[in-house]
Amino acid sequence: MSDTPFPLPSTETVIKGAKTYARDLAERVAATFLQAFVGGLVLTTPFDIGMWQAAGVAGVAAAGSLLKGLIARWRDVTHSASLAKGV
Repeated sequence: MSDTPFPLPSTETVIKGAKTYARDLAERVAATFLQAFVGGLVLTTPFDIGMWQAAGVAGVAAAGSLLKGLIARWRDVTHSASLAKGV
């Protein structure tokens, strides 16, 4: 039994969990940006809107992905940026 009434995880476990979460979230945000950017370029080319507008749309999509990942972390303490249970 532990001497404290609230057993805490080891420091190594916390650091590994934070690294796993950060890597997962960074991958999701980068993937969202690239997908939105390519999609934006495909849609803006015929309408002659421009690459910078496509990058702006991709940035908004990536920011949404970042916010979703932070909400997932706040909602359920896991090492994933997913809102799905058990991921």
